[in-house]
Amino acid sequence: MIELHIGDSVTLKKKHPCGGHEWSVTRLGADIGLQCTTCSRRILLPRSELELKLKQKTSTAGPTF
Repeated sequence: MIELHIGDSVTLKKKHPCGGHEWSVTRLGADIGLQCTTCSRRILLPRSELELKLKQKTSTAGPTF
């Protein structure tokens, strides 16, 4: 299981139809909320599906207080 935090940037294996490939994590839980950094489209993926589609975690958000 991959450890994610709100604000992390991830890259998925397939590009979004807008041409972007960077996503920002907006929600955590059983479903992971992602927002495309190119067109701001939001999607929800089950955690198990995201782990299959995830290529890499590109950056980590700083600590939140």
